Amino acid sequence: MSSRSIDRRRTRSAYPILLLVPALLAGCTGGDRPAAEPSAVWDTPATAAQPAATDASPTPPATTPSPSRSPARRVFPVRADDVAYHPTHSTYPGTDIFADCGEPVVAVTDGTVLEVSRVDRFDKRGPRGPFNGGLSVSLLGDDGVRYYGSHLRVISPGVDAGVRVRAGQQLGEVGRTGNANNVCHLHFGLSPRCTGRDDWWIRRGVVWPAKYLDSWRRGGNRSPVAEVTAWEREHGCPGAPSAG
Repeated sequence: MSSRSIDRRRTRSAYPILLLVPALLAGCTGGDRPAAEPSAVWDTPATAAQPAATDASPTPPATTPSPSRSPARRVFPVRADDVAYHPTHSTYPGTDIFADCGEPVVAVTDGTVLEVSRVDRFDKRGPRGPFNGGLSVSLLGDDGVRYYGSHLRVISPGVDAGVRVRAGQQLGEVGRTGNANNVCHLHFGLSPRCTGRDDWWIRRGVVWPAKYLDSWRRGGNRSPVAEVTAWEREHGCPGAPSAG
């Protein structure tokens, strides 16, 4: 990194969240419901394709979060000193974590890579919902929770569906793909895994992550399992995005 980049980064103040919110309302946080029922699926066939005969990586089984699972170590999803995020996120639960493009995005906990999108298919003309995340990765934690991150600049080599990862292992880099509105950040969501449907409206997040992020950033280990489990018991796997 050049001295000019270092000086510029030292003099830059914390991310102006309040100034970014209007931009994100027009980008990452808006336009998530397409005019018609979404027919598109996850951007790449990483989860849908059948493994080759020589591929020994099994497709991860459907897992429902259970509060009785043994405790798992969790870490903050962006490995950087200069990060900021807001506790709210427009019309659905999620958190935008603002950091420089290129900062490492890491696995929150031990688990199996569930879904990977290596192609940015976002188009302002639509359909907007299925492709809003651009380059994205979701991890099915050993605790049964799906941890989702999107708008990445790049996905790390070897991060493919079915691959085991450890807490803190790099999955990619912060970017601004999809509907990030040219703002470098990671959209982060917590949800149960819902199989057998194109569930982008669930994958993007169903419970508010900020209180968990607060804990992990301080080195704590607050678990979202109970809240995600309660949400799934109440809502199941909705077949369409909820209103408002």
